[in-house]
Amino acid sequence: MGGNVFPGLAKKLASRSGERDIRAPHPVQLSWLFSQQGYQTLLLLSCDLLALVGAWKLGLKFNRLYSPIPPELVWWEWFGLPSLFWGFALGILLILAMGGLYHPRRDWKNYLRAGQLVSLGYILSLVISYCYDPTLDMPRSLFFMAWIGSVILVIGLRLLATLVTQLRAYQQQVRVFLIAPAERLELLLHTLEKQSHYAIVGTAQANAAYAPETWQAILQANPQEVLAANLPPTDLASTLYWQLRQRGIHLRLVPSSLDILYRRGVPEIFAALPTLRAEVTYLNGLEYRLKRGLDVVGALLGVVLLAPVFIVVAVGIRITSPGPVFFCQERVGLRGRVFQMWKFRTMDCNAHHRQAELETANESCDGILFKIKDDPRITPFGRWLRRTSIDELPQLFNILFGQMSLVGPRPLPVRDVQRFNSWHHIRHHVLPGITGLWQISGRSKIGQFDEAARLDLYYIDNWSFNLDLEILVETLRIVLFQQGAY
Repeated sequence: MGGNVFPGLAKKLASRSGERDIRAPHPVQLSWLFSQQGYQTLLLLSCDLLALVGAWKLGLKFNRLYSPIPPELVWWEWFGLPSLFWGFALGILLILAMGGLYHPRRDWKNYLRAGQLVSLGYILSLVISYCYDPTLDMPRSLFFMAWIGSVILVIGLRLLATLVTQLRAYQQQVRVFLIAPAERLELLLHTLEKQSHYAIVGTAQANAAYAPETWQAILQANPQEVLAANLPPTDLASTLYWQLRQRGIHLRLVPSSLDILYRRGVPEIFAALPTLRAEVTYLNGLEYRLKRGLDVVGALLGVVLLAPVFIVVAVGIRITSPGPVFFCQERVGLRGRVFQMWKFRTMDCNAHHRQAELETANESCDGILFKIKDDPRITPFGRWLRRTSIDELPQLFNILFGQMSLVGPRPLPVRDVQRFNSWHHIRHHVLPGITGLWQISGRSKIGQFDEAARLDLYYIDNWSFNLDLEILVETLRIVLFQQGAY
């Protein structure tokens, strides 16, 4: 059947999104190689290749004590590695690329998925090897050593690459175009303006999000990201997403509580209706065990490796101010249970008694948290401990006692919890942590506790072991630059 049956409709749609399919990718420009996305992709590729090389080097060194690689599998060598490795490495990198782990807008930070895909490559190599020649068998000592080493090094170097990428990204401002209802626009503007990393280049009302004038304003502002809240319903909900994607602009949605639940859903047709089925992943129990394992191992290593730091800090506290080395305070933890949280003392010994007279100077907008930027109770040495976050190190013992985790909502003093609204107590459903989304999203810059509580709820709703790893990497970056702590 030739011709266009609906020429009027075709003209209208073409005027909105051009002649191309809205899913068609934007043509890649050579300048992409010099952009943040291109830098990130090349860095990840280099780290993955280096991880595979390192794993095979270790495997070959270990394998010298056992059987060598069959000569039929070694056609040539390069940089001391057989041709078998280079073909294998190319296959692994292709699998990672097809899994979206080099794409800046997909799950390149999904470290566990990277390990799973590397393992998939090794399993596929066994199948291919058997189909090629069942009589040929790569030495098992080499195979398993390289397999385990590849998974560990790929995940480890990707964590390091994330830190490097974040350090570079935070040295540049992100141009943001904001779309929100009038009643939320001012609040979001105020929130973003407190973060020097973002520059607002334009705004639009949510009820005009799909208007041609708004699209033209976005193009003229040339943002890197569009932050949208409460977008109105439309026939094709993803229209704005596809338009922005063609231009290489990221779209971020400020979710409601239901949106977060939808995010966990799996698209499925149910009784001829499009639905989202929320389900628990197969790795749910395993991920939590990995988290607790990381807590225990990380805390033990921290206590052992940082023992000299503990000694130096203890001496420094005793020399600079009279009183005990440690400060112990009642904090509210899992299920509202009160426990003793340990810190290096950073204030005068009578700081607790002086807090009542300083309540009038509290800089917290709602009074729930107690914070003063130039708190007169803090000692000079204690101020340095706070800026470097070294004062939090004794909480590694709280982790070993099972009272805290490396990552989770920050446990607060009883005084603060007594001022909670009812919904704030939801954060007590999980084990508290030394660091969390609150700490990496502004720390002391957050003015109202509601903002911090929403971050805690977002963490609970979206928790995964991978999210914990991301928070730990971001925490390390913030500690290195001493941002937002006082």
